[in-house]
Amino acid sequence: MSVAEGFAHAVSQTARMAWFTGHYLATRRLDELSGARSSKLSPEARRRLRKTRRALAAGALDLVRRDAKDIAAGVYRAPRDLVPNPLEAVRDLLRYYRDLPRARARRIAGDAMQARDLASEGDFPEYFTQNFHYQTDGYLSRRSAELYDFQVEVLFTGTADAMRRRALPPIRGFLKDRGDPGAIALLDIACGTGGFLAELKHNWPALDLAGLDISPPYLERASRRGAAVAGIDFIQGNAEAIPLPDGSRDIVTCVYLFHELPRAVRETVVREMARVLRPGGRVILLDSLQTGDTPALDPALLGFPDTFHEPYYRDYLEHDLGALLADNGLRVVTSKPAYLSKLFVADKPV
Repeated sequence: MSVAEGFAHAVSQTARMAWFTGHYLATRRLDELSGARSSKLSPEARRRLRKTRRALAAGALDLVRRDAKDIAAGVYRAPRDLVPNPLEAVRDLLRYYRDLPRARARRIAGDAMQARDLASEGDFPEYFTQNFHYQTDGYLSRRSAELYDFQVEVLFTGTADAMRRRALPPIRGFLKDRGDPGAIALLDIACGTGGFLAELKHNWPALDLAGLDISPPYLERASRRGAAVAGIDFIQGNAEAIPLPDGSRDIVTCVYLFHELPRAVRETVVREMARVLRPGGRVILLDSLQTGDTPALDPALLGFPDTFHEPYYRDYLEHDLGALLADNGLRVVTSKPAYLSKLFVADKPV
């Protein structure tokens, strides 16, 4: 890689953020016109909002800088799909805006249980069968799986994939110490539509990769990424009981799952992650920022569940995940913010 390539990536990523920010602002405006969101704020509330927005802008720019720096330094490769195919972009736009009135109506009504109508088709825990973010069908339909990636990028104004890439440097560090990537087995828990696994394969094609998710439609969507996920083993199952033997994985990753789990379930999932990890292995956990990590962004975190159905989010904000990892025999080596996300890296002693 080169400085020029890092700069080109920064320009492309900034354009991506502008594209999704436009749709984020359009969504808010449509909400205001429909009466789903009020634009009337007190002077003090407006002052706090301006301060939070400045902190968000500064954090996003820092994320872009770090992303470009790591690409220029060869820590990981520039993503292949930063700029979407125009036909796919139009298709995603139509899907998003066609579904928006349904999600808005559900939010106004406070109806987060529509997804339960689909849950009878599988054995799912009750906490999973909800409309997180008030999105149509929760995580239980092909329609939802096709909408998900675009919805998340709009929500995070084009930074979601960039935040996920903050989990790549500790993987590179682990591989550098161990040599042959072909001898390393990695499990991605709650792999969803397979975006992070595709990024891993793009960077280290020889890795033995597997993705676990509880949602059949999301796994089906992941498998349809074609060559980007060829050779990856997709497993349908609950992270509370990972269907793999003890000590069978060198790396276990988990991206954006924990904030949607009840506390007791988080604790069970960490035990399972530690169980399937080999001695000397590494856990990489990337999830939402927590209160106090970046104080200027606390208002954005605390306000998030007021707009989006996230029933376990406030408890997550206060959960000491470092202690939880340590209580399960994992030595935390990194715990740091990554814009609106937080990265934990923990190793299992030999």
